[in-house]
Amino acid sequence: MNWISNLFFGEGIAHTALVFALVIALGIMLGKIKIGGISLGMTWILFIGIIFSHFGMRIEPNTLHFLKEFGLILFVYAVGLQVGPGFFSSFKKGGLTLNMLATLIVLLGVIITYIIYVITGLPITTMVGILSGAVTNTPGLGAAQQAYADMSGTNDPTIALGYAVAYPLGVIGIIFTIIIIRYIFRINLSKEQQQDSNEGNQEQRAKHLSVVVKNPALFGKNIAEITRLIDKHFVISRIFHNNTVEIPNSQTIIKEGDKLLIVTAIKDIDTVTAFLGQIIVMHRAEWEKLDSHLVIKRLIITKSDINGKRLGQLNLRMNYGVNVTRVNRAGIDLVAQSSLQLQVGDKLTLVGTEEATDKVAEVLGNSLKQLHEPNLVPIFIGIFLGILLGSVPFMLPGIPQPVKLGLAGGPLIVSILLSKFGPKYKLVTYTTASANLMLREIGISLFLAGVGLGAGEGFVSTIIDGGGYAWIGYGVIITILPLLITGIIARAFFKINYFTLMGLLAGSTTDPPALAYSNATADNDLPAVGYATVYPLTMFLRVLSAQLLILFLA
Repeated sequence: MNWISNLFFGEGIAHTALVFALVIALGIMLGKIKIGGISLGMTWILFIGIIFSHFGMRIEPNTLHFLKEFGLILFVYAVGLQVGPGFFSSFKKGGLTLNMLATLIVLLGVIITYIIYVITGLPITTMVGILSGAVTNTPGLGAAQQAYADMSGTNDPTIALGYAVAYPLGVIGIIFTIIIIRYIFRINLSKEQQQDSNEGNQEQRAKHLSVVVKNPALFGKNIAEITRLIDKHFVISRIFHNNTVEIPNSQTIIKEGDKLLIVTAIKDIDTVTAFLGQIIVMHRAEWEKLDSHLVIKRLIITKSDINGKRLGQLNLRMNYGVNVTRVNRAGIDLVAQSSLQLQVGDKLTLVGTEEATDKVAEVLGNSLKQLHEPNLVPIFIGIFLGILLGSVPFMLPGIPQPVKLGLAGGPLIVSILLSKFGPKYKLVTYTTASANLMLREIGISLFLAGVGLGAGEGFVSTIIDGGGYAWIGYGVIITILPLLITGIIARAFFKINYFTLMGLLAGSTTDPPALAYSNATADNDLPAVGYATVYPLTMFLRVLSAQLLILFLA
């Protein structure tokens, strides 16, 4: 029976694969258990790894280090692909305020960590681990470990130990703070629900409405002339005049009393309708009865040569007699303006004859099979460039060691940039939501298992003999104080809707369990919008700040 003992407690590829598979499987199963509606999720993988390591199921150090770092690369790269398209737009208008508040949360967390470090004399490596666990940010943990290893040539297990000790109450503390703010301001959820929900990114979304033309300045002018008269984007999907429904083109003449079915951004509705005439009650079902000779189709861009082109370059209206009314990207409808840059995976809603829309389908591709095929070349090119960028040393004043973005920061930045600007250079970075999630979950599973298996040997002694109980208290302070201070400022001075505030607090700690609690409480998508708005910048700042604390103070 020695082979069983060697398989579980020995060395080699079979032992490594078996232990990782067992740790990850058990961790994921335990992560589905909820207590009081709260779950630690995949962080159970970390704790199972610690338990296995404590009882002697360990991995050869070089193999463990490779699997852990490779998992981290996959995870942060997939995160960057996910958040990249919305990273820069998240700074616009209401998003700027939310991102400033999220930055304040990150800054306060770093300041409190530094104060505790000065008062207690704990090593900064331990404090950075506690900080990463308190704000439930795994990439920050990876960045800190990488920065310390690059600087000293060795690994410090207290980084992972501090993370593991602080994480459980970090998850609970975030949700607890959200609840406390609700009671401080005596927030009535029903009243919050009634408030205008068209905030943040929602005002960029497209909306259909019917308008009758009453502006004398527009009578006798064609659509091309009319669109030049107003600095707002709208699309005239169909026009009803002379008792017929037509798909207009740029030369279609507008007359008094014409009824228009238009698509415009929510934020521009009042301006556009006042410019054209007035809104009338005419539902889309009525338009569909009138234009029975036309069809409405939603086609998907799957041809790589369309990637990066502007909608106007396709000349679909002039060449095929169809009208693109809106473009759906990542679940959000955008106004189909001619300057909109298209990406593989965009869904175009068209109105036209059956024959014309079939021809356009050939132009765009519209092949789900092709869309579901993974684009592996851009992924590995991006990882290559990310590692290259993360390995470039550069000097900062006051730091004796050169700073590197590391295996967390480099791939994260490159993936954000590629997902945003790749289409402009004909690089297809599209991955389906399921493929991105698979890549992300495999990466984080490998990383957490690696961290746990590497930290388990000294975990119990650290808690019992090394003052680990105090670490829990420090983590609670780092979790709650920044969120509570910023939450009060956001509500009292910026009058931010409570549901959006819930998403802000969850996103500034990159904490999915807190977002799940917020979504269940709100029963709308405002928490998700707030979370997505601040998540990209917060993730970047968490990774950067963890490294800087190590480099400045270690």
